[in-house]
Amino acid sequence: MDEDVENGNLGPYQERPRTFPNMRSKSYTPLLFRIFTGINSRVLAVLLLLVLGALFYVGANTSPIVVFVFSICIAGFIFSAYLTRWVLAKDEGPPEMSQISDAIRDGAEGFFRTQYGTISNMAVVLALLILGIYLFRSTTPQQESSGLGRSTTAFITVAAFLLGALCSGIAGYVGMWVSVRANVRVSSAARRSAREALQIAVRAGGLSAMVVVGMAVIGVAILYSAFYMWLGVDSPGSMKVVDLPLLLVGYGFGASFVALFAQLGGGIYTKAADVGADLVGKVEQGIPEDDPRNPAVIADLVGDNVGDCAARGADLFESIAAEIISAMILGGTMAQQCKIEDPSGFILFPLVVHSFDLVVSSIGILSIRGTRDVGSKILVEDPMAILQKGYSITILLAVLAFGASTRWLLYTEQAPSAWLNFSLCGLVGIITAYAFVWISKYYTDYKYEPVRTLALSSATGHGTNIIAGVSLGLESTGLPVIVISLAIISAYWLGQTCGLVDETGSPTGGLFGTAVATMGMLSTAAYVLTMDMFGPIADNAGGIVEMSQQPESVREITDVLDAVGNTTKATTKGFAIGSAALASFLLFSAYMDEVSAFSHIPFKQVDIAIPEVFVGGLLGAMLIFVFSAWACAAVGRTAQEVVNEVRRQFIERPGIMEYKEKPDYGRCVSIVASASLREMIKPGALAIVSPIAIGIIFRMLGHVTGQPLLGAKVVASLLMFATVSGILMALFLNTAGGAWDNAKKYIETGALGGKGSDCHKAAITGDTVGDPFKDTAGPSLHVLIKLLATITLVMAPVFL
Repeated sequence: MDEDVENGNLGPYQERPRTFPNMRSKSYTPLLFRIFTGINSRVLAVLLLLVLGALFYVGANTSPIVVFVFSICIAGFIFSAYLTRWVLAKDEGPPEMSQISDAIRDGAEGFFRTQYGTISNMAVVLALLILGIYLFRSTTPQQESSGLGRSTTAFITVAAFLLGALCSGIAGYVGMWVSVRANVRVSSAARRSAREALQIAVRAGGLSAMVVVGMAVIGVAILYSAFYMWLGVDSPGSMKVVDLPLLLVGYGFGASFVALFAQLGGGIYTKAADVGADLVGKVEQGIPEDDPRNPAVIADLVGDNVGDCAARGADLFESIAAEIISAMILGGTMAQQCKIEDPSGFILFPLVVHSFDLVVSSIGILSIRGTRDVGSKILVEDPMAILQKGYSITILLAVLAFGASTRWLLYTEQAPSAWLNFSLCGLVGIITAYAFVWISKYYTDYKYEPVRTLALSSATGHGTNIIAGVSLGLESTGLPVIVISLAIISAYWLGQTCGLVDETGSPTGGLFGTAVATMGMLSTAAYVLTMDMFGPIADNAGGIVEMSQQPESVREITDVLDAVGNTTKATTKGFAIGSAALASFLLFSAYMDEVSAFSHIPFKQVDIAIPEVFVGGLLGAMLIFVFSAWACAAVGRTAQEVVNEVRRQFIERPGIMEYKEKPDYGRCVSIVASASLREMIKPGALAIVSPIAIGIIFRMLGHVTGQPLLGAKVVASLLMFATVSGILMALFLNTAGGAWDNAKKYIETGALGGKGSDCHKAAITGDTVGDPFKDTAGPSLHVLIKLLATITLVMAPVFL
C-alpha cells in the first residue's frame, strides 16, 4: 500500500472510501451579484440599455476619445461573457471531482466573504478619516479660482476612494469566481487531452484578466467623465481640464488599499496551508502532495484561489489604475506647460492604450487552440512555448496599436515629430516587459541552469539547498535593475528630445516619456494576467486529480501544467514589480508637483544631505524590511497551527492513513481562515500609518525649526528609499521562492533520485522556505510600493 501511495498508483477511486467530506453549503454570492441575478431578464436588459445610454451620453459630452474607450471596454466585457460561457460549457468530470471542487469553492467563497467584510469596514473608517482631513486642509490656487471648495474636494476624493475600493473588490471576486469553477473542468479535460486542459486553463484566466483590465479602464473613464460634466470643466470660471486628473487620486488609493489587504490575507492563507500540508504530509508522513489523507489539503487548494487568483486580480487592477492616473496627471501638467491648445489627447492617452490592450490580448488568448487529436494524452509542444507564442503575438500587435495611438492622440503642431519619440518610449516599455518575463523565466524555469544548479545543491543536504536558493535570489536582482535603469533613462531622454518646450524654451517631455514607457510595459497586461491566472488554476486541477485518485497519466499532464504555472506566476511577478517601479517613479513626480501646487514653493529635488531627510530615507528602507518580516512571520505562526492540527489528526485518528477514517478538512480551513484575517492587520496597518505619522511628525518639527517643507521632504525621501528597497526585496523574494518551487518540481520529474529521495526532501525544505517569499511577502511588496506612492499623493496637504 505504501509503495502504491508513493507512486500515485491508487487504483480507481471507487475502490476507496471517500476521504473528503461533503462540505457543500449554501453558495455565497455578493449582494450586488444577487440583485442582478434576481432581476427579470427583460427588466435587466432594459436597465442595461439605459445604463449604456447614460454612459455614452456622458462620454459624448466629454470627448469622442472617451466614447471610444467605453466602446472597447464594453466589447471586452462581451468577449469575457463569451469566454465564461465557453469554459462553463465544459464538463466537470465524475462525481468525485465535482464534490472536491464544491468543497474548494465553498472554502474560497467563505473566506472571501469574511476577508472582504473586514476590508470593507476598514475602508469605511479610512474614508471618514480622509473626509475629515480634506475638510480642514488648504486648497490649490487652481481649485480656488474654479470655485472648488474644501467640502466639494473632500467628497469627490472620498467618493473616488470608495469607488476604487469597490472596483478592486469586484476584480478580486471575479478572479476567485473564475478559478473555483475552472479548476475541475481542467481536471476533467486532462483525462481526455493535454491540449484541451491547457486551453481551458488559459481561457479561464483570460476571462478574468479581461474583466479586471476592463474595469480598471472604464472605472477611471467614468469617474473622469462624471467629474467633467458635473464640474463644468473648461467652461468660464470653472476648473481646467489639465487639473481634473488630480481629483482621481482617491480612486488609485482605494484600489491600492484593498489590494494590499487582499494580497496579505490571501497570501498568508495560501502559504500557511501549503507549508503545513507539506511539512507533515510530504516530509513527515511521506505521502504525495494533495493526497486525500492530508487534513490540510482542502485548505491548501482553497488558498490557491484566494491567494493567487483573487489577490492577483486586485493587484493588477491597482497597478493599471495607479499607472493611468499618474500618467494622466503628468500628461495634463506637460500640456499646460507647453501651452498645447487641446490637451485632452495627452490626458486620455493612457485610457486608449489600455483599451487596445483588451483587443490585442483577446487575439493572443484566442490564438491558443485545442489540438485536433482529442485523444492525445501528451502535449506535442511544451506548454510554456505555446503560451510564449500567444505572448509574442500579443506583443507584436501591441507595438502596432501603440504606434497608432501615439499618432492619433499625441500629434501636435508645436512638435510634429513628438509622437514618434513617444511611440519609441512605448516600444522601450514593451521591450522592458518582455525582458522582465524572459529574465524571470530564466531564473525560475527548470529548463535553465540556475534552477538545475539549485536542484543539484539539494543532493548534499537541506542547508546547501537554502544557501543556493538565497544566493540565486540575490543574484537575480542584477539584470532586472539594469533593465529598469536603461528603460527609465532611455524613455526620459526620448521624451526630453521630442521637441516640446515650455515658455522658457526648456524641454518638458522627459517625465511624460517615462509615463509612456510605463504604459508600454502594461500594454499587454491582460495577457500577462492570463498567464498568471493559468498557474493556480492548473495547480488546483492537479490537486483535484490527486484527491479523486485518477490514473497516473492524468496526474502527469496536470503536473506538467502546474510546473509551467509556477514559471508563469514567477514571470508575472517580475512583470508586476517592473511596472510598479516605473509607476512609482511617476507617482513620486506627481507627488512633488502636488506639494509645489499646495505650498506655492518650487519642489523639484530632495536633498538627502539634510539629516532629517536622510532619516526619512532610512525609515522608508526599514519599512520594507519590517513589513516583509511581519508578512513571513505571519505565515510561520499560522503554519505552526496547521502543523499541530494535522499531527493531532494523524495521531488521534490512525485510520486516516489506511483510508478507514476521514480527515477533518473543515478544521484546517477554519484555522487558516481565522488566523490569516488576524495576521494581515499588523503589516497592513504599518504600511498605511507609517508614512502619515512620519509626515506629520516632521511637519511639526519643521514648523518649530523654520523649515516649511520639511514634512513633505522627509516623506519624499521615505517614498524614494522604500521604492528602491522594495523593488530589490520583491525581486529577491519572488525569484528565490519560484526557483525553490521549480527545483522541487524538477526533482519530482525523476531527476536526482526523484520523489522520496533525500535530495527531494531537501528540495521540499527549500520550497517550504520559499513559499512565504514568493506568495506572501513578495507580491505584497508590489502593492506596498504603489500604496505608499498613492497615500502620500492623497495626504500631501497634511505634510505642509
